[in-house]
Amino acid sequence: MPAKFAAVPVTTTALLLAGVLTALSGRYGYHRDELYFRVAGQHLAWGYVDQPPLTPLLARVSIALFGDTPTGLRVVASIAYALTVVVVALLAREFGAGRRGQLLAAVTTAVSSMVLASGHMVSTPTFDILFWLLLCLFAARLLRTGEPRWYLAIGAVTGVALLNKYLVVLAVAGLAAGLLAAGPRAALRTWWLPAGVLLAVVIAAPNLCWQVAHGWPQLTVAAGIDRKQGLENRISFVPFQLIYLAPPFVPIWVAGWRRLWRDRQLRAFAVAYPLVAVVVLAAGGKAYYVIPLLIVFLAAGAEPAVRWAERGRRGWVLPSAVVFSAVVNAIAVLPVLPPSALGFVNSVNKEQGEQVGWPQLVRQVAAAWQRLPARDRAVIYAQNYGEAGAIARYGPEYRLPAAYSGHMSYADWGPPPDSANGPVLVVHLVDTVDVAANFAGCRRIGRVDNGAGLKNDEHDAVLEQCDGVRGTWSARWPALRSYY
Repeated sequence: MPAKFAAVPVTTTALLLAGVLTALSGRYGYHRDELYFRVAGQHLAWGYVDQPPLTPLLARVSIALFGDTPTGLRVVASIAYALTVVVVALLAREFGAGRRGQLLAAVTTAVSSMVLASGHMVSTPTFDILFWLLLCLFAARLLRTGEPRWYLAIGAVTGVALLNKYLVVLAVAGLAAGLLAAGPRAALRTWWLPAGVLLAVVIAAPNLCWQVAHGWPQLTVAAGIDRKQGLENRISFVPFQLIYLAPPFVPIWVAGWRRLWRDRQLRAFAVAYPLVAVVVLAAGGKAYYVIPLLIVFLAAGAEPAVRWAERGRRGWVLPSAVVFSAVVNAIAVLPVLPPSALGFVNSVNKEQGEQVGWPQLVRQVAAAWQRLPARDRAVIYAQNYGEAGAIARYGPEYRLPAAYSGHMSYADWGPPPDSANGPVLVVHLVDTVDVAANFAGCRRIGRVDNGAGLKNDEHDAVLEQCDGVRGTWSARWPALRSYY
C-alpha cells in the first residue's frame, strides 16, 4: 500500500509558489502568444490552424473572471501550475515515496525551469504538462492496482489533452509500446482499453472533425516548424534535456529511471521516454515535448534521493540543490530582473524578451497611423500575430482600428474588405522583406523601440507606409497567409 499522502506540506508548497507566480505575473507584460490567445478566445471555434481550442478558451475564461490584464489572464496558468505540483507528489506516492519523498518531488518540480516558465504565462505547454502527468498518474495506478477501469480515466484525460495539444499521442504511444516491450502485457488484455480509447476519441471528436474539414492545417504548421527550426531543435535536444528541469536534478531523475526500470510493473515508463525522445528528435520537434516524462522520473527518484541524503552527513545536499536551482531558474524564466537588464537572459531564453515592449510598439504604430492620408480607407497590416494581438489589446487607447494579419489563424479572421483600397501601414520584423513585397509604393517611416534597450524580436521592427495592396485584398490574401 502507498504511504499516506503528504497533503498539507505538498498543497502548501503548491499554493505558496503559485501565489508567487501570480504576484510576479504583471512585472513585464503579455507574451506574444498570449496576445494571440486573447484574440483567438474572442473567435471561439473547435480548432485553429496551429492548435486545438482549449488554451484560447481558458484564456477567455481567465480574462472574464479576473480581468483583461497579464495578471488576470495568467491566473489560470498559476492554477495549472499548482495542480501540476500536487499531481507529481501523487505520482511519487504511487512509486513508493513516503512523505519526505513526496515533498521533495513537489518542490523539485515546482522550481524546475520548464514548470516555472509554463506556470508563469498561458501557453499550450502550461496545460499539456499537467495532462501528461495526470495520464501517467492514472497509468501508474492502473499498473499498481491491476484495476482496468482506470483506462476510462486515462481515456478522459487523453481526450481533454487532445483539445489542447496533439502531443499527448506521444505519451500514449510511448506507454503502450513500453507495455508491449517490457510488460506487463496483461494490462493490455482488457475490454476497458478500447473503452478508454473510444472515450478519448469522443471527447476530442469536435476538434478532429474541424481538422479534417479544414484539410489538417496542423500538419502544414508542423512542417513549417521543421523547416524553420528542425536542425536547431535536433542540435539542442540533448543539452536541453539536462537543463529544462535543472542540472542539479539530473541525478534524481536518473535514479528515478533506474527505479522504474528495475520494477517489472512500472518498467513501461522507463521504456517510454527513450522511445518518445527518439521520435521527437527524428521529427525535429522541440526538446520540451518530452519533459513531462522526465518529471515522471523526478517523481520516481525522489524517494531514493531522500534515502541517499539520510545516509552520512548529506542532509545539506538536497536543500542546497533546490535553493540553487530555484534562484537560477527564477532569473532565467521569471520577470525578476528589470527589462533593461534582460540582455544575457534573453539570449538564453528569448521568451523573457517576448514579454517586453508591446505597449511601446502600439504607441509608435499609432503615431505613424496619424500621419496616413485617407485613413477612412486605410488598413494596418501586421506580419505576425504578436503585433496584431498587441494592436488589438492596446490600440483602442489610441482609437486605432483592428490590425489584420495573415499569420496562423489570424488569416481566417481577415482579409480586409476590398473597399479598403487606401494606404496600408505595414508592421514587420526588420529581417523580413517578403511581406512588404505584397504592397505597392512602400517607404519606411519608422522603427520600433521598446524603450528598454532590449534586443528582442520586435526591437527595430519596421513601420512602412504603402500606397496600397497589390491587386485586391481578397485576391492577395492567400499570398499573405503564413504558417510559421
